[in-house]
Order: sequence, then structure tokens, then C-alpha cells
Amino acid sequence: MQTRKKLLIIFLLLSSLTFSQMKNSNLFWEDVHFGGGIGLSFGDGFFSGTLAPSAIYEFNHQFGLGIGLNATFNSLKNTYKSTILGGSIIGLYNPITDLQLSAELENVNVSRVYNTPLNLKNDHYWSPALLIGAGYRNGPVTMGIRYDILYDASKSIYADPWSPFVRFYF
Repeated sequence: MQTRKKLLIIFLLLSSLTFSQMKNSNLFWEDVHFGGGIGLSFGDGFFSGTLAPSAIYEFNHQFGLGIGLNATFNSLKNTYKSTILGGSIIGLYNPITDLQLSAELENVNVSRVYNTPLNLKNDHYWSPALLIGAGYRNGPVTMGIRYDILYDASKSIYADPWSPFVRFYF
């Protein structure tokens, strides 16, 4: 009889701990918002496609921190093909409901293969970016502009240090 009581108490304690952990785990996931971006561009022998999913943990209504992935494929018929793969750490700050400030440290691996009579060398390199931005926030959507502090015209995957953005998180 004594052994049964001990086993029952141990079972109840373990069940309680498991339920408590499940409850805390669910609370964590309630504050995680998923989103990102999708890009598609084509015309006259050119194609570009991007998938950039991300997840943000919202500590409170003002602060969020998360990670993002980036996968891009570009090609220009009979000229080049490029693959861009990487990730980022994203920080968000909302000083007021409608204003979102952001900082994103991104590092991507660029692989360009040229197929042209100009004898251009193939490129394989890492391209870092530190993007500081500000945007108007309305519910799950933020639209704004950001600036790449580490912009390098010869290595950046962006055409300009300034770039507009639209962010969705659900």
C-alpha cells in the first residue's frame, strides 16, 4: 500500500510538471509571430525568385527579436546564374503603436556563375549587411525604408544602400 501511494504521488508530480511545461511552452509560442517575404521578377530572359521566411518572438508590445532565412535564385539567359543563401537576426522596437524601428544583421553566401564571352570570373563570397529601418505599422503589416550601414557596391546583393520594405507577421 505504501508503494502505491508513493507511485501515485510521483505520477501526480510528474503529470503536474509535464502539464506545467506544456502550458509554459504554449505561452512561448503564443508570442512567436511568423512572416517574411516572397519575391518574383522576370522579363526578357531574366528571372529572380526569393523566399525569405522569418519568425519573431515578441517580448512585449514594444520589443521583438527573431531570425530570418533568405534563399534567392537569379538568372540572365546566356549571361549568369546566381544563388544567394543566408540568414539574419532581426530586432524590432515599437516606441509607439504606429512606428516600428528595426535593426537586422544579415549574412548571405553569394555564388555567381558567368556564361559569357567576356571571361568574367565566377564569384563565391559572403556578403554581410547591417540594415537599420523605420516603418509605419498597421496591425500585422509594416511598410518602411531601411539603410544598409555595411553597403559595398561591388559585393552587396542590394542595388542601393536604401531599400523599401513591407513586413508581414501573423
